[in-house]
Amino acid sequence: MITINSFYSQLLNLKEGNGSTMHAYQGKLSLVISGEFHSKFSFNLHPCLLQVFDLYGVGLRQGFSTPNLLKELNFKIGKLSTGDSLDLSSHDEEAIMANDATVKDIEGAAVAYVADFCKVPVIFVKAVTDIVDGDKPTAEEFLQNLAAVTSALDQAIAQIVDFINGKSISEL
Repeated sequence: MITINSFYSQLLNLKEGNGSTMHAYQGKLSLVISGEFHSKFSFNLHPCLLQVFDLYGVGLRQGFSTPNLLKELNFKIGKLSTGDSLDLSSHDEEAIMANDATVKDIEGAAVAYVADFCKVPVIFVKAVTDIVDGDKPTAEEFLQNLAAVTSALDQAIAQIVDFINGKSISEL
């Protein structure tokens, strides 16, 4: 995930350590440690029972397109779904399947919403920590892979910073 340091910058501040982790499905990704960009972000927070407010936790945002960056660095691209739980609830699973998401996290939609609200381009850089529909307990697999995933993210962020350096947004 790329953080916003200034609402006035043309490009979101990207630096090592700003990547984020996610959870993937067995049949949709082949590697547990994988750099991945996300072009679409859906969110499916647990439903609120109050009318009008029930729509607050559901939506879709479009990320910033970076075809040259993707081609140069050979990253995968996918559709990210944000829920509000580390574990997969039945509500989350229904929403994720309905949106044909490849991965899920618990923070992406909030960042995408703020970036969209502030009219600031956003790209997400994430790596898989655990397999949602795998055999291992989520927390166990997450902790087992966290160090390796963090290292992979740092390397990916460094490559992205090197690629972006000196380029305009249209060159990404």
